[in-house]
Amino acid sequence: MCVLAIQYRSARDAPILVAHNREEFFDRPTLAPKIQSGKPRVICGIDRKAGGTWMGVNQHGLFVAAANRPKAMLPPEPRSRGLLCRELLNFSNAKDAADHAAKELATGRYAGVNYVCADAKRGAVVYGGNTIEIIELSRGLHVLTNGDLDDPRDERQELVRRQLTLQKLDSAVAFLAVASRTFSRPTNSSIRRGIVFTGGDYGTVCSTLLALPKKSQNAILQYAPGPPSETPYEDLSALLRQVLSTEK
Repeated sequence: MCVLAIQYRSARDAPILVAHNREEFFDRPTLAPKIQSGKPRVICGIDRKAGGTWMGVNQHGLFVAAANRPKAMLPPEPRSRGLLCRELLNFSNAKDAADHAAKELATGRYAGVNYVCADAKRGAVVYGGNTIEIIELSRGLHVLTNGDLDDPRDERQELVRRQLTLQKLDSAVAFLAVASRTFSRPTNSSIRRGIVFTGGDYGTVCSTLLALPKKSQNAILQYAPGPPSETPYEDLSALLRQVLSTEK
């Protein structure tokens, strides 16, 4: 699972702003985001168990992320959803990436999944559950967990939305400042509703804050390699800027 917020084409200096918490088994081996070999240039983390990724950005400014989604009929040997997420980062634009995701999901080879594909001109969420559907991203704030985009019945989505709309977040700095506090908010039993889950074998394993602005030299990537309520964010912006400045 995950919880993801994307502010799309509504901040004055950055078409894409993202906050994301990944939820997995704590003992699942993971490599932190780095620049991957091959073309196009891509920065993403790697799931060492299956070899795919849960989120990344390529040199064309294409952002892709994957999230679980319920699905009634599962294939006996599903192909890794993270591998498809990594493949989507080979495209130069969100439209082609979303179309490819829908085509692949229609083969029935995958467990339930949502894919977010966004660049500065177009954004979409591809539902890969019991049916395949492409949902266009409109301007503004959107929140996704393991179901539909902007689902008012989802309490976690509503908590994120409420926290991110308490003040005007019309710049990358403003969004990331509030998002870092929101996505680091721990859950305290039944007293305090939170975003971060710890304890047991499964929970929030990492967190990412991302800004893809109009000028690549101002891009921001911050990554917490553990629950952000306990683990500081590391600044990986230099790596992201290197990817975005690659000659097209």
